[in-house]
Formats: sequence, C-alpha cells, structure tokens
Amino acid sequence: MNPQEAQLHYPFGDALPPSGGALEVAPGVRWLRMRLPFALDHINLWLLRDELPCPTGATVPGWTVVDCCVSRDEAKAQWEQIFAAELEGLPILRVIVTHMHPDHIGLAHWLCRRWNAPLWISATDYHTARIATQSSTGFGGESAAGFFASHGLTDPDSLAMIRARANYYPGLVPEVPAHFHRMLDGQVITIGGRRWTCISGYGHAPEHIALHCAETHTLISGDMVLPRISTNVSVYDTEPESNPLTLFLQSIDKFAPLHADTLTLPSHGKPFRGLHTRIAQLHEHHRDRLAEVIHACQASPCSGADILPVMFKRALDLHQTTFAMGEAVAHLHTLWFEGRLQRRLGDDGIYRFAPA
Repeated sequence: MNPQEAQLHYPFGDALPPSGGALEVAPGVRWLRMRLPFALDHINLWLLRDELPCPTGATVPGWTVVDCCVSRDEAKAQWEQIFAAELEGLPILRVIVTHMHPDHIGLAHWLCRRWNAPLWISATDYHTARIATQSSTGFGGESAAGFFASHGLTDPDSLAMIRARANYYPGLVPEVPAHFHRMLDGQVITIGGRRWTCISGYGHAPEHIALHCAETHTLISGDMVLPRISTNVSVYDTEPESNPLTLFLQSIDKFAPLHADTLTLPSHGKPFRGLHTRIAQLHEHHRDRLAEVIHACQASPCSGADILPVMFKRALDLHQTTFAMGEAVAHLHTLWFEGRLQRRLGDDGIYRFAPA
C-alpha cells in the first residue's frame, strides 16, 4: 500500500468477491469482480436489489446491474455463475452502464438481450459507443496513428501496430442495444426503493454517469474516482484540440459536497472511505504532473512523446503507450489552454510546446 492509499479506509480489508460470486457492501448492493485481459486486470461490477412495475401494473422484483465487462466468453461464464448463485431466482430488470469504454459496456447487448432488460446510459456515451462499434474512431487505425505521429510517436513499428488495431473497440464491444434510456446529470433513479442521483463527469469519457445514494451514503463512482491509480484522461484523434484534464478536475469537484463518510464503490480497486481525501490527492497528483511537464518544456520544446518519460517512469507496452500518449497530450493541452504554453507545428509535422 502506497502512502496515499494509507490515508484511505478500506472497510472490507483484503476481502474480494469470489469468481462467479458476490460480496454485499451496502444495503441492497452486491460487489462483483471480473477479470480483464489488460494490465489493469479486473473490473468491479455492481448488483443492486430492485423492483419495477410491469405493464399489468404489478411490481416485479429483481436486480439492476451496473456495468458489464468486455465481451469475452470468460466473462459470460462468470455471469452465468452469478445468475445461478446470486440472483435468488429473480430476473435482471435493467442494465446501467456508467460510460462507453469496453470494460463497462462490452456485454450490455448480451445482458439486455438475455433478460429482455433495457439499457440505461447517457445519450453521449450511447451514441459514441454505437459509432465506435462500426469504425476504428479513437481507438486504432489510420486516424489514430496519424494523431499519435503528429505528437511525436514516430516509431514505425508502433505506428504499424496502432494501424492494425482498427478493430480494437468492435472486438471488445461487438454491438450495443438498439434502444436505451437516457441518464442525465441530476436525474434521480429509484432502485429498490432508494433514490440514486446521477452525477455527470467529463474528461475520462464523453459523459460518464456516477450514481449517489444519499440515504446510505454510497457512491458508485465508476472510473471517475479510483483509490489506487489515477483515472486515464486522454486527448483522442476524434477531438484533437480538446482539454479533458480541466474537465476531469472540474468534474471530480462535484463529489466534494457528498458526506465525508461516503462509501465509494470504484470500477477498479477496492471499495473505500475517504472520498474528500482522494479528491484532494488527485488534484495534487495532476498539479505535480503539470509542474513536471512545464519544467520539461522550459528546458526545450516538447512533443507528447517527449513527455512520456517525464510522466511515466516505467516501461510501457503498446497498449499502455497509447493511453500514456493521450495523457501526455492532455497535460500539455491544459497548460496550452491556460496560456502557459504555446504550440507550434514543426516542418516535420510534429506539434511541440514551449513557454508562452
């Protein structure tokens, strides 16, 4: 445990849900954990006791699922175990997806179809996911390779592998449901008789939705607040002059008014208390990274690729490098939008940033 983690409280200690099983963490809330085929090797999913009216006017008891895992046979097998062991013979009534990244929405189509359950998601992320299942936009292919090259990642082998990843998103999210219920900031959703408020967040995904229950002081934070790692905040080729880091930092401040004893249920890592502390840590982390970036640019003009060893001290594989490049450019863009750096396009087609 690093020093920042030591400032947080993990009420369940080292306990983890068993594979294909669940662990109750709050009234009516069960924690599921599934494996991912990445360096970030797991995702937390949530099973909420629920009941919904049916067309006849009767009330049907069941469950609401929050997030789904990527579309893999292994994840489907884990879900089948959950269906058999954790649902108490009741159906899944709806599927809530916090945002459109593959580990969150990948199996939404399968779950919705299997249980005839509706998908709930923000409109922005729903439509972004639909586009991404039909193209390489933002996740690989020629456009992504060109974007990374313009920020200094010019290694031919890396660019060839990025071009070859044209089917990265569709491979993990083969389809999304044809219909959805829109989730909006401030909207209140009643789940199992309790009121959960939607809190929108930006910078990590187009329109991420977290869920907060004031009655039980419980926050399903998705990827917006993680206890052990900082959330990836990237610039993509689809919005090449965006400022996602500023949006992200503004978004996490929306959690500051929540109760100090809020139990935060993140998508990665373990449930924790100490939300206000973690928000402060994330602000400090990015202040430190921004200071490193501007110091490097003061020494000599830097591209995004030049910033990689400044921000990331460990070796990175290609998958990690693409995320790291997005983060490096996001930090450069924050300083550029603030007027502290200026951007110049060189004769070699690479953007470099220097003090304004």
